[in-house]
Amino acid sequence: MRIGCLQFSPVLGDVEGNIARAESLLEESLASSSSSSSSASGLDLDLLMLPELAFSGYNFPSLDAISPYLEPTTSGPSATWAIRTSQRLRCHVSVGYPEVTDRPSLARYNSVVLVDPGGGVVANYRKSFLYYTDETWAAEGPAGFYAGTVPGFGDVAMGICMDINPYRFEAAWTAYEFCKHVQTRSSDTVLVTMAWLTSESLACPVDRAEEPHLETLSYWLARVQPVLDVRDGKERLFAFCNRSGSEGTAHYAGTSAVLKVKDGVVAVYGLLGQGQERLLLADTMDENQARRIYMK
Repeated sequence: MRIGCLQFSPVLGDVEGNIARAESLLEESLASSSSSSSSASGLDLDLLMLPELAFSGYNFPSLDAISPYLEPTTSGPSATWAIRTSQRLRCHVSVGYPEVTDRPSLARYNSVVLVDPGGGVVANYRKSFLYYTDETWAAEGPAGFYAGTVPGFGDVAMGICMDINPYRFEAAWTAYEFCKHVQTRSSDTVLVTMAWLTSESLACPVDRAEEPHLETLSYWLARVQPVLDVRDGKERLFAFCNRSGSEGTAHYAGTSAVLKVKDGVVAVYGLLGQGQERLLLADTMDENQARRIYMK
């Protein structure tokens, strides 16, 4: 399976500019891969992931601030871009966006839309566990964590950033709510779109942009520890698509990663630096790409 995570640094409130930036990064990857690929799309992807609230930006301080950028369910700029891009690249595409719906009543959600290669909407998942910033404008998704069967991916679990944490940071660390959802479903593929912050008080220095934020990656793995501990001979694929850059005092961790987990071993098929803006391409069928980083 070939997965692309488009890690970039959206500018808060600049939807058109952020879409243009995403397009530019994709074109760069298409140009660099065209000479070595015979596929019509150039990238030959199965899935392209974008971060949480990819085109609106994330760090809105209030409902009033984010209101001009709310998008109707699966039909705003983000979904339109995902549909167009899925048809052009002939792959699944997922994009995070700020959703507003009036059915059955007015509600706002931090959501991610997943589109198939023909442009059909496969899923519209609404974030279940809200971070403090989300709580200023969004409601908890009423349906719980997403799970469904997607052709080519098996049983898929989807989460958004804070979903992998203990509920409101009040539940016990060992509650492992999202991880237990993955276990209960025996999910084959786990997709997590993110706007994950670092613990750093300053923006990522330029000379460290290509270095992954290993503290963040270790934390993500710790939050799926029960899956790492399973010894059932089954491979499970995890894709974490984060953003980079800063919005005011909010500094993001980047470090987007594609991993496979089996019998306590984590194999890394792709990993970006904390400050990079580029498309991560990971081929989980190419064992030469894999780096084993964890065994217990």
